[in-house]
Amino acid sequence: MQSDRRKTALITGASGGIGYEFVKLFAQDKYNLVLVARSEQKLHQIAAELRTNFRIEVKVIAKDLANPAAPEEIFAELQQASIKVDILINNAGFASYGLFNETDLTAELQMLQVNVMCLTHLTKLFLKDMVKQGYGRILNLASTAAFQPGPLMAVYYASKAYVLSFSEAIANELEGTGVSVTALCPGPTESNFQKRAAMEDSKLVSGQKIMDAETVAKIGYDALFDNKTVVVPGLKNKLLSESVRFTPRKLVTKIVRSMQESK
Repeated sequence: MQSDRRKTALITGASGGIGYEFVKLFAQDKYNLVLVARSEQKLHQIAAELRTNFRIEVKVIAKDLANPAAPEEIFAELQQASIKVDILINNAGFASYGLFNETDLTAELQMLQVNVMCLTHLTKLFLKDMVKQGYGRILNLASTAAFQPGPLMAVYYASKAYVLSFSEAIANELEGTGVSVTALCPGPTESNFQKRAAMEDSKLVSGQKIMDAETVAKIGYDALFDNKTVVVPGLKNKLLSESVRFTPRKLVTKIVRSMQESK
């Protein structure tokens, strides 16, 4: 797949939403791709279109990232195929909605596995080769949720706070290595995310004008190649993420609770 060493990007959650928009951006710029998601049929359909339209090489890996073994299996499969990953897009993630004492523990543990553990594991596995070759780019999908606690989505908000903190810390560690790390922190975005989280009636998204996945991905894509460590798409989202720094935490938590509640 890499005989000409055209650079390769690995994208998790590649079958829809922001992940699929990243797929299109990298394909347009003639990167070879590794597409990771649960839906094998959808991935093969996307891969066939990309090969035809862009003349790039595409590797499909159908994995449920809630399985703790998935990162090692992905890494081993790519090593076996002699595919070197130059760019890692840790996009996959999901949320659950409701009071913590009423929500499903299994779903929340799976969420932490995908949002936190898998992201960390994949970064660890691919980072060593990036540093060794003196080039690499990593984008981790955080969220504006990373900047404050989130009642009614407590575990999700906490998981994104981890992603932001982790990304900023290793970005600092990697200065001078040729490897950059970017945390993309979008607000609510048009995708299947809200439906899966069962939060379509939340005041945060219901009846609100929210950004589309294509716009969010393009902002993240540009930030990745500009070596930005943190990027928050949209002026409103930027202002909100900054304002919480100067507001008492208890008040911030109450405001977020009000925004999260159903209409």
